[in-house]
Amino acid sequence: MASTLKINTLTGVTTAGSIAVTGEGNSTTTNLQQGLCKAWNNFDNDGTAAFNDSFNFASITDNATGKMQMNVTNAFNNSTYTHVGGGTHDGGSYVVSLYFNHDATKNTTQAEFDSRNTDQTQTDSEFMSLAYFGDLA
Repeated sequence: MASTLKINTLTGVTTAGSIAVTGEGNSTTTNLQQGLCKAWNNFDNDGTAAFNDSFNFASITDNATGKMQMNVTNAFNNSTYTHVGGGTHDGGSYVVSLYFNHDATKNTTQAEFDSRNTDQTQTDSEFMSLAYFGDLA
């Protein structure tokens, strides 16, 4: 028998912002808020840097060829949030990867990234993606 749950807000009983979800096998639990992606985007930085689609990203700044700064709308609790990036492969003509720029500023609202070709030269590309996981402030 199928059930449908329709709800606008989930709030934990013990702690309002903490909801445990029972995992597969019924032996472990996962904190729902900890497991959610807090920001994601799909963007082009070939020509004018722009989001194709995004969630919790305020803007993208084109700093130079293959260099961009991502700015989130809602700040993270600290600068140790995790980022996962996706690159582009275009039918053998180029492969571009996205990297966090270790030497640049990363704080609770912004981080800088480089996009590089297979020979490690900085290059602009289309259809890049990025996701952030961590605690929001």
